[in-house]
Amino acid sequence: MAARDIVRIDEAKCDGCGVCVTACVEGAIALVDGKARLVSESACDGLGACLGHCPQGAITVERAEVAPFDRTAVGRHAGSAGRRVRSVPAPKPHAFSSCPGSRVMGFSAPTAGDGARGAASPSALRQWPVQLHLVPPTAPYFRGADVLLTADCVAYAVGEFHRRWLSGRALAIACPKLDAHQEVYLEKLTSLIDDAAIASLTVMVMEVPCCGGLVRLAQAARAGARRDVALRVVVVGVEGDVRGSEAVEAPPPGRSRADLPMR
Repeated sequence: MAARDIVRIDEAKCDGCGVCVTACVEGAIALVDGKARLVSESACDGLGACLGHCPQGAITVERAEVAPFDRTAVGRHAGSAGRRVRSVPAPKPHAFSSCPGSRVMGFSAPTAGDGARGAASPSALRQWPVQLHLVPPTAPYFRGADVLLTADCVAYAVGEFHRRWLSGRALAIACPKLDAHQEVYLEKLTSLIDDAAIASLTVMVMEVPCCGGLVRLAQAARAGARRDVALRVVVVGVEGDVRGSEAVEAPPPGRSRADLPMR
């Protein structure tokens, strides 16, 4: 072993938001029991790309006697990092340092005097962040909420997306074709059902075949959760028209999420 730079994570400061997991392209960091952990020293290059993404300042780079950086370890851990995620606690609502983009925020309804948010067609968004990799499942805005899970393209296609679909719901967005580490999505959706005790889950997808992966993720999470939740699937045409809206029946007793492929 030789002395080199390596990432260290202060578990006492870590709130389990998971932002560093997606920031680490080498897959050296994972969430384990709600805390970020360096799961492979040999997969960590010590450059500290994750450093500026930690909202709690829990990550530092230190020089230590550790195993050398191994590029072959990167592939192994990058491919398995998502499977290490567990249910995470809600972060402090206003605690962030160097990464405002990961700050958890809830918004009040706009009023006429709110400038841009009081416009003729105001945004119905009531939270930040919205991307499924970034949202903490137990954020306050998810507790007991009606949740709208949409494919990335949906809001661009549907003209009345905010007024008709987003209003009154908490939002999460994802792309079942392009997003990596979708095992993380499965864990987070299951946690939304069990830990956040959401009231309902509406999955809104485009009519293209790849969007079916998002529906299967929701079905798998529901099948693997300890409690049940009302699930509805809305399919949008590529020209923005709603092609169908259907409530999905509860899975039969004993059926596990392993029975439902993610893709």
